[in-house]
Amino acid sequence: MPAKTKRQQQAAGAALSAKRGQRKKAALKGASKRMYESMSQKELKKLASKKT
Repeated sequence: MPAKTKRQQQAAGAALSAKRGQRKKAALKGASKRMYESMSQKELKKLASKKT
């Protein structure tokens, strides 16, 4: 499922970096926080890597 907007892609990238341990979970807000909690690392990678 590719990202539909640039903001959606950025939120997925932020959530993915938190899943990988490159960013603190506490730094996430809004959509990226919900994505972190509800999606797997594989799903986030797929969403963040596709062109919008």
